[in-house]
Amino acid sequence: YKKANDYITGTQIQCALVSTNSITQGEQVAYVWKPLLESGLVINFAYQTFIWDSEASAKAHVHCVIIGFSRYDSANKKIFSGGRSSKAKHINGYLINADDIFVERRKGSICNVPQMLTGNRQADGGFLTLSQEEMEELISKEPAAQKYIRRMLGSVEFINKKDLYCLWLVGASPSELRTMPQVLKRVELCREHRLSGKPDRRRLADTPTLFREQINPDTAIIIPTVSSERRRYVPMGFIDKSIIINANAQVIADATLYHFGVLTSNIHMAWMRTVCGRLKSDYRYSKDIVYNNFPWPTPTEAQKAKIEQTAQGILDARALYPDSSLADLYDELTMPPELRTAHQRNDRAVMEAYGMSIKDTTERTCVAELMRMYQKLTQKQP
Repeated sequence: YKKANDYITGTQIQCALVSTNSITQGEQVAYVWKPLLESGLVINFAYQTFIWDSEASAKAHVHCVIIGFSRYDSANKKIFSGGRSSKAKHINGYLINADDIFVERRKGSICNVPQMLTGNRQADGGFLTLSQEEMEELISKEPAAQKYIRRMLGSVEFINKKDLYCLWLVGASPSELRTMPQVLKRVELCREHRLSGKPDRRRLADTPTLFREQINPDTAIIIPTVSSERRRYVPMGFIDKSIIINANAQVIADATLYHFGVLTSNIHMAWMRTVCGRLKSDYRYSKDIVYNNFPWPTPTEAQKAKIEQTAQGILDARALYPDSSLADLYDELTMPPELRTAHQRNDRAVMEAYGMSIKDTTERTCVAELMRMYQKLTQKQP
């Protein structure tokens, strides 16, 4: 893109390139498109993400975009998506009909909402982490260790209802630890692992009983870092103090039903799909890109209460299927009608809080409005 832009400067030449869709997602948008668009490049047409198949027997699905551009403004701009085309006034680096806005990494939210944190990094070499079998074996040999064993969740465990455990030794006294030789053996192996690592890892050898972080709020919302693109909604949920979140998920301490309702809505999902990065084609949710830049609504008390009600409705609908994982519940083929209806009600409640038309708003117009809100909010900040 840079080379083509250099070659066509001062000409009426038009170009089009096929690319992997990663250049229109996540952090790369600002790095790639900001200097190009500021130099005078204009996107005239764009094919949003599509799968490029091959005729090979062992197919590798590549997710691509096609971007047409020049150094002059075209009055006939078009965006193609899903076999349909729509006219655009301006096409930005996310390949949507909106001004040139670049969502970049941000340490804190642009709105007054609870902080999102990445979960705990174990940095333990796997020695404080326990499978179901390892947990059962440890308890059989050392029953006193049971009080320090917690269930641990990352994206995979949370979505697929898989078992993973850890030794959470926060608050364990030295005298108590010395009565548990099996636990001490794991602690010693953790220490040795850290000592064999890089300087920042070696410093952690001074606290071999602890994870790198000790994030363990009384209540929190868990959001997977990676989730399948086939799901309309990224599964989220509430956890309590008995659960430890690892670094493969995000956590929002002391979040409420209102926060859950907005985050699990089609409004937030549309924003996430536009600005998040990808792992292959799956969504990669980043607190610094997705959450911290998300423009929240300013609801009335009645609207906020309605969102809290519909958010609870989602949790109630999930509870009707206790044996199903979130992967089961959020598969488009197997999603229960009660859960789909609950989400649709929540979507409408959140759209009302944003003042968006339930009838006329599409994902494209929704994202364009969120981009405008984002621009206003960031212009206010120093």
